[in-house]
Amino acid sequence: MSNTPWIEGGLKISASVLREVERAGIAAYARDEEACGFLTGPASDPLLADSAVELENLANKYHQVDPEGHPRTGREYFKINSLKFERAITEGIESGRPVKVFFHSHLDCGAYFSAEDAASMTMGNTGGPSYALAYLVTAVDQGQVSAHRLFIWDIAQKAFVEAPFSKLE
Repeated sequence: MSNTPWIEGGLKISASVLREVERAGIAAYARDEEACGFLTGPASDPLLADSAVELENLANKYHQVDPEGHPRTGREYFKINSLKFERAITEGIESGRPVKVFFHSHLDCGAYFSAEDAASMTMGNTGGPSYALAYLVTAVDQGQVSAHRLFIWDIAQKAFVEAPFSKLE
């Protein structure tokens, strides 16, 4: 078994973490942007995600400063501070609480792994994912959470595919 078994699906996500993801998604919907962040958990229980950290979606700021260079807004995609995220990954490994899942929301279009999601997680579709993570997409439709779906990288298909996860009460 790899030292990152969460990339194979089967994660156990605590109900409190899903509530935090939902809170972030609804709050971001009110700002007309996607929520984004990551889930961590103990290295000793590699399939457990028991903490959520929200990241700022920088897409609207980039769009406002340079609408031609960044034509899409935060409603259509997310842009994070990659240095902060990479630091969180390193610190998670060092502290025994690795980052296991990247999460983001979709507004009024369902919980699916879009071509843009795939491009951003594979550095422009240049190969496999940039990080050894699973990916949780939360649908926020009309301001309410309607679905959560987990995606993992399938090496054989060279694509992100849906994977099972369970909610821990």
